[in-house]
Amino acid sequence: MSVTDHRRVVAAKRDRRTLTPAEVEGFVEGYTRGDVSDALAASFLMACVLNGLDAAETLAMTRAMIASGKTLSFDDLGRPTVDKHSTGGVADGVTLVFAPLAAALGLAVAKLSGRGLGHTGGTLDKLESIPGLRTDLTPDELAAQVAEVGCAVGAQSPDLVPADGALYALRDATATVPSIPLIASSVMSKKLAVGTDLILLDVKAGSGAFMKTPEDAERLAVACLDLATGWGRGARVAVTDMAQPLGDAVGNALDVAEAVEVLSGRFRGRLRDLVVAFAAAALEETGGVGRDDATARAEAALDDGTALERFQVMVRAQGGDPRVADDPWAVLPRAPVVRPLLATANGVIHAMDAEAIGLASGALGAGRLRKGDPIDPAVGIVVRAKIGDGIEAGEPMGEVHARGVDMADEAAARVNAAITLGEADVAPPRLVHGWFG
Repeated sequence: MSVTDHRRVVAAKRDRRTLTPAEVEGFVEGYTRGDVSDALAASFLMACVLNGLDAAETLAMTRAMIASGKTLSFDDLGRPTVDKHSTGGVADGVTLVFAPLAAALGLAVAKLSGRGLGHTGGTLDKLESIPGLRTDLTPDELAAQVAEVGCAVGAQSPDLVPADGALYALRDATATVPSIPLIASSVMSKKLAVGTDLILLDVKAGSGAFMKTPEDAERLAVACLDLATGWGRGARVAVTDMAQPLGDAVGNALDVAEAVEVLSGRFRGRLRDLVVAFAAAALEETGGVGRDDATARAEAALDDGTALERFQVMVRAQGGDPRVADDPWAVLPRAPVVRPLLATANGVIHAMDAEAIGLASGALGAGRLRKGDPIDPAVGIVVRAKIGDGIEAGEPMGEVHARGVDMADEAAARVNAAITLGEADVAPPRLVHGWFG
């Protein structure tokens, strides 16, 4: 396709015309080959943000991004394969628990994860806080580990959906990230490029999510589900709460230690509840198991140690120190300063700015503002208080793990500022707003 043709595609979308699949696919292919400049591609993305993409255009973009690289398939495993993805949140350790839990339930989980950016945590960063653990698995290594262990969590190969990586970097640099069709295409291109039997998506909604309202999250959920249907793949999508941190731990080593608590059956709370919900959904969809039975099986695998055993085997297979499953803090890095997080006033917690809490943890070194920034695996924040809890001034609500006292004090102040107190009792927000698919 010529340069003039590419300009016509941009002009057509600028003028609100619906593009044909060939026009969308040709433009994405041209950008991947280097025939389309960053400037022209940025214009195209801005036109998409302003004027939208319909379902057919979004599917065509997704198809073109998948075609830009290799695909990954799993054959003859003898068990259903599942991929699970979250749109990102604060204290969201679901993948760390879900992958070994699903493996313990007879499923196979091939999970390509990402790194944290901004206020959201990254599964790869969390796992890499375990000494020796590798996430840079080749496609062959990933497939072999899934066959042997039942689960593997690795980084996305640069050969997998390279067009998405290039376009996402351009979107990040040109303020064209907030578009539901572009987000859905980006998410689903990576999911559909991996040949699993079931895709589970967790679309977050609330102060700590990219989608701030359940209504926006529902639109994204439906868009992702439509792409899976258009590709002929099974998928279920949940819209879940991110009005507050999901678990207690907002960090990397802290998240791993909390995941071990969940896997050992000792942790009770919203993180465990959501993991069980996704594991039960996977059993329902792939094995025809009733919801109550599926839920009971998932809870039993956490309580009887079989899920923790799969986690230990997965860690060992990826080069990590397996002792983390027995005694996390004998293995994981510790921050030199641990200060209690104390409430500064009396009241009932009415709201939390989960994004602000995530950013406070990031400022300690647990997160990054730009891709490539270093991560400090030891630091972070633990917030045990939740919406609906009554607290008193001076009462411990958690801890701050930091490199210095001043940094710890600043983080504690930011967490308290992110908490809204009132006098009346309030109910906790719903954990799951709805399921789709």
